Amino acid sequence: MSLQDSEQARWFADEALPHEPMLRGWLQARFPTLPDIDDLVQDAYTRLLRAHETGPIACVKAFLFVTARNLALNSLRHLRVERPYRVQEIDPLSVLDDTASVPESVARAEDFQLLVQAIQSLPARCRQIMTLRKIYGLSQREVADRLNISEHTVEAQGAIGLAKCIKFFRRHGYLAGPRP
Repeated sequence: MSLQDSEQARWFADEALPHEPMLRGWLQARFPTLPDIDDLVQDAYTRLLRAHETGPIACVKAFLFVTARNLALNSLRHLRVERPYRVQEIDPLSVLDDTASVPESVARAEDFQLLVQAIQSLPARCRQIMTLRKIYGLSQREVADRLNISEHTVEAQGAIGLAKCIKFFRRHGYLAGPRP
């Protein structure tokens, strides 16, 4: 071990190591979800020693804490990018609609599925117009402009689409009345 290494080891023991218990406690309190505090402390020490090789450090404690904080934040960012969400963190109760019972929710889902099937059964132009008018809530003028057709065509195709959807619902027993 050279004289320079010996001096650096003494400096490290005198200036850096006394802050370790406080640094670890602060990291654990501030970043409780981090998986390995030991690695962060070790990385902060490595960066401290590299910086010390280039010149004196005015406040070792401040350098250690700022470096450890930055490393912790980088680690958290990395975890978010790697695992943007965790399935076990999703509360199933937050997904359910509290205002509807399970049978009501199932019935609503089935009704919506039937509506989707009815619209999908329409010819292409009717399907486009019904989707834009009934699902997206666009006006006749907006649909006409978007599809580059006349408002009269939107009105006529919308009426045809609506009539075909009604027939579809009657065929599936959802509407009473005369069957086609």
